Amino acid sequence: MMKPFPWEQAIGFGLGVLRLPPEHFWRMTPRELAYAVAARRGPSREPMDRGAFDDLMRKFPDKREDQA
Repeated sequence: MMKPFPWEQAIGFGLGVLRLPPEHFWRMTPRELAYAVAARRGPSREPMDRGAFDDLMRKFPDKREDQA
């Protein structure tokens, strides 16, 4: 399922963090904004999904079964 575009975060970042004038922000393409965000924050990383988290928990449990 496709996620909706995060307009609130995009506008907040463009106007608040990058301090772009609104007319410059609205002329940017989503790709240009993504490059600006990556330049400022570094490359984005998708959060781990539940399946990957459960797999890590099985491989590296907090406690061994023989511990109380």
